[in-house]
Amino acid sequence: MLARLSLRARLLLAVVLLAAVGLVAADVATYASLRSFLVDRVDRTLQTAHVQVEHDAFGHDDVGDRSDDGGRGGGPPAQGVDWYQVRTLSGTVVAGGFLVGGGSPPKVDAGLAATDQPSYFTVESGNGSTSYRVRASVEPSVPGRILLIATSLHDVLGTLHRLLLIEVLVTLAALGAIGGLGLWVVRLGLRPLREIEATAATIAAGDLTQRVERAEPKTEVGRLGLSLNAMLAHLESAFAAREASERQLRRFVADASHELRTPLAAVRAYAELFGRGAATRPEDLARSMSGITREAERMSLLVDDLLLLARLDEGRPLERRPLDLADVVEEAVDAARVVDDAWPIDVSVENAAVLGDRHRLRQVIDNLFANVRAHTPPGTHVAVDLQRVDGHAELSVSDTGPGLTEDDAARVFERFYRVDTSRARASGGVGLGLSIVAAVAQAHGGTAVARPTPGGGATFVVAIPLAR
Repeated sequence: MLARLSLRARLLLAVVLLAAVGLVAADVATYASLRSFLVDRVDRTLQTAHVQVEHDAFGHDDVGDRSDDGGRGGGPPAQGVDWYQVRTLSGTVVAGGFLVGGGSPPKVDAGLAATDQPSYFTVESGNGSTSYRVRASVEPSVPGRILLIATSLHDVLGTLHRLLLIEVLVTLAALGAIGGLGLWVVRLGLRPLREIEATAATIAAGDLTQRVERAEPKTEVGRLGLSLNAMLAHLESAFAAREASERQLRRFVADASHELRTPLAAVRAYAELFGRGAATRPEDLARSMSGITREAERMSLLVDDLLLLARLDEGRPLERRPLDLADVVEEAVDAARVVDDAWPIDVSVENAAVLGDRHRLRQVIDNLFANVRAHTPPGTHVAVDLQRVDGHAELSVSDTGPGLTEDDAARVFERFYRVDTSRARASGGVGLGLSIVAAVAQAHGGTAVARPTPGGGATFVVAIPLAR
């Protein structure tokens, strides 16, 4: 049942129940205390009045004759006493009557046993219309007789009834006030939760930029808001990263499909040429076979690059052996000069021992040189520098070509990204060379960055941790 109620309803119910228990306990204690006080006062009145009643009851010679007057007695009334009766020890009534007015007498057990010490008790009247407080005692002056005196509790009961009515009304009013005040306090205290609820609903609708306002660490709700804000920040960054990854993947698939479609179309064209009779013409046959071989090699290189990137993405470990990166740089520079000497290269290296895969590190340097040849005109000056910096072997390849913008420098290592958005072969390769450079550097625990060269051109810097 309680589990179906809202938190606000449960808190309000708990407050009202606790207040009700406290008020009822206070009412009961007040009622019992006042009743005890009033009854004690009546007992003291009976104790004081019994002397006069005793004198009136036992001070006349006709005491024994009063039992025949129908319960009515003479004598002056005793203050605070409404009824008296004299009995024998066996319970026989020998005298009695109302001292003031008339009415139904108290219903006292005939087998009452009294002692020299007075006893006090409460009984109902004969018709049950009221209650009496009775004092019973054996008076020393008249042995063998029991004197009973009683006074009506009508005024006492009336006072207690009025008190009970007041307590009920005050309790109800207090509970109503506490309920209203508690509802206001609970609403005020739960207002941040309602704001969190509204924020969560907005977030569920897709707006991850929303945050919980006024989230302070001083309160539990505030700390919840801070935690929720932190979680939302992580979610937003995670969704942004996922969206960026999905966009990159879609672009990657589209670019890979485009790059593979071109050589496949060429292979199909050469195959159709062979099918139309090139097999009987030696010149066309050689052209077809050469074209098919060339396009197959191109596809093979592209697939190899894609496979390498996929393996690096999976975190597959590379070969790690001690080597001097300076030797690898000098080998790559010699090979680049042999491939095409139209790009003069200046080299400045110092020994830098690293743990790495020699073949992949050579591929990194070859790709940097290939990038220079693809995007700079012949005669462009190239500077290669290798030095130890802050525990890293830092290799930089700079050129004085057209250079890079800041946006291009930030995205140049993305897969299939080309500064020239056209797909003409004259604009460079397929856009995987620098992606492999960054992936291999990262697999070695290093980094790869690109930045414009001061004075014009582009600079690519690859940092690999030195061997300990």
